[in-house]
Amino acid sequence: MKWKLIGEFPKDLKKYVIIAVPHTSWHDFYIGLLIRKITNTKINFLGKKEIFIFPFGYYFRAVGGRALDRTPGQNKVEAIAKLFETNDELRLTLAPEGTRDKVSEWKTGFYHIAKAAHVPIVMVTFDFGRKQNKISKPFYPTDNMEEDFAFMHNFFKGVKGKVSHKSF
Repeated sequence: MKWKLIGEFPKDLKKYVIIAVPHTSWHDFYIGLLIRKITNTKINFLGKKEIFIFPFGYYFRAVGGRALDRTPGQNKVEAIAKLFETNDELRLTLAPEGTRDKVSEWKTGFYHIAKAAHVPIVMVTFDFGRKQNKISKPFYPTDNMEEDFAFMHNFFKGVKGKVSHKSF
């Protein structure tokens, strides 16, 4: 496909949150699976529970998917952070936009999950403009959310998704 992979997932860490940006198309899913295969890294992902029904549910679970119940009133951050406690190895990919539509700001759940679980964040680009995926070094969130988000936004600056007008 003539894509470049820049950087690598940390080999010495078994637990971290991965954020993949921008998330503009279903094509992001197979790109993520290819990155995972090429790097030989076990990576899980969350998806809305509705995609885990027959017949695709079996496949999504087989490739590391975990269903997320998005019913309001639950403490999803706490529940997801607890997954890091109960698993010896968990590299969990999330899309900070929370949708494939254009957004002006990210949801903050991934950040709070990483902080609550005491794990770093690894950033991955889905850059269809340059045909490259760039993997960051682990980033440990601080107590300054504003600066942390500015740092992460900068990593994704100029990155174009498959549907470029929906890019962050």
